[in-house]
This record gives sequence, C-alpha cells and structure tokens, in this order.
Amino acid sequence: QYSPDSVAGADGDVDPTEITFPGCSCLTSSCVVHECSCLCRGENYSRLCLRPTDTEEYTRPVFECNALCRCGESCQNRVVQRGLQFRLEVFKTEKKGWGLRTLEHIAKGRFVCEYAGEVLGFNEARRRIQAQTSKDSNYIIAVREHLHGGEIMETFVDPTYIGNVGRFLNHSCEPNLFMVPVRVDSMVPKLALFAATDISAGEELSYDYSGRFHNLPTTNREQKPSEEDNGLRKPCYCGCRTCSSFLPWDSSLFSSP
Repeated sequence: QYSPDSVAGADGDVDPTEITFPGCSCLTSSCVVHECSCLCRGENYSRLCLRPTDTEEYTRPVFECNALCRCGESCQNRVVQRGLQFRLEVFKTEKKGWGLRTLEHIAKGRFVCEYAGEVLGFNEARRRIQAQTSKDSNYIIAVREHLHGGEIMETFVDPTYIGNVGRFLNHSCEPNLFMVPVRVDSMVPKLALFAATDISAGEELSYDYSGRFHNLPTTNREQKPSEEDNGLRKPCYCGCRTCSSFLPWDSSLFSSP
C-alpha cells in the first residue's frame, strides 16, 4: 500500500501524525535564524538545501515549521513536508532487484524523498526481523539519535507493507544520498534523504544503510560481526571500489530480549 508519509505501526505505540510541537510565533513570510524557535533547535536549510558539515561526528536533526506556526506556507523552513519535487523512476537492476533513479538533475543538498513506512516499537521490529527467512528482503531501518544526556532515541520504520518510493532505494558503500531525521509536527522524525553530491539525470539513487555517510564511527566503536552473524548477512552488489562485500549489519534486532 502506497503512503507518502509514515503511519502508526501494528503495535500502535507511536503516531507520527500527532501534532505535539508548539508552533513558532514568527510573523514574517519566511522565518529567520536566531529568531525562530524552530530554527534554533537544529540544522537549518540554505536555499532549500541541507549541507551538514563533515567535521561533526553526528548529523544534527532538522526541525521544520509546522501546522501551528504563524509563518506562511512559503517559509523556507518547510521542505520535507512539501513532499517529492523531482521526477523519480522505479526500475529493475541487474543484481539488486528493484532500484530507484532520478529522471532529472538534482543539486547537492536538495531533499529527494522520505523513507516512509510503519513506525514500529523495538519489540515489533525485532519480531518481524526474526520472522524473516534468508530469502526475504529486509526493509526495516533502525535510526538511533544520540541525545545530550547520553540517552539514545530509537526509531524503527518498516515499509514492507505500507510505504513510498524510498523502499526501492538500494544500499551503496559510496552513496549519493544521506539520511537526516527531520521533525515537523511531532518527535517522531521523518527519515529524509538529501543529495550528498550533484546527481545527474538517469543516475541510480542510493544511501548507506548503516547511516555512515556523515555519521562515520570511530574505529574502536565499529561493530564487527561475528562468524555466526556473517552467516546471516547478505552480499552487497553496489560495485563500488570501496565495497565492503556485505550489506550493513545490526545484530541488536536478532538478539534475545
């Protein structure tokens, strides 16, 4: 079932459509940095583009103006909520099954699409993962955000049954997209994908399933799969010079409670 936005999952723990954020009180048609309560929370757009610095260990989240804000619909801090702006095409790849490519040029930093699906709790996400066989495709993505207090906020999205074009994006060890959590109306983020470089018409779109384009972990924190885990991992066919041979692996969803 196609859905442009994420929906509450089968466990119903969180509703991504619920409006829980207060709006800004800006009276201008487009909000200004340091004066808008939304823009002060995280990363900001510049002419509709997002270009996080490579020097930071983690990508900062984005907080867009929402339904309760007093600014207008033309506010430059409303990007992901406007949905698709480029013509994209689902196509059959040689080795990777279905893929997604752009039919027009996309400039670096522009929003491309959201990875939308059912927003699940940890237990339901793990149940679905453990029920899969080696022949099943795994669409579930786990996003972990590090909070100032040392806590980690987890978001699990599964577009297997309900989702959008983002479900057809393939992994690449040298991706042309990067993912950033973007919040509009609530704490449940939209998993937004932006162009990491200028992308030509006809080029396949891809991102690193591990999220390591900007969130490059230090060597001592790198999770190395065990030999048992390697037996469950799937090969990577991205064809890049730096290909790691396997798709990224998250063993936490396979472990016992």
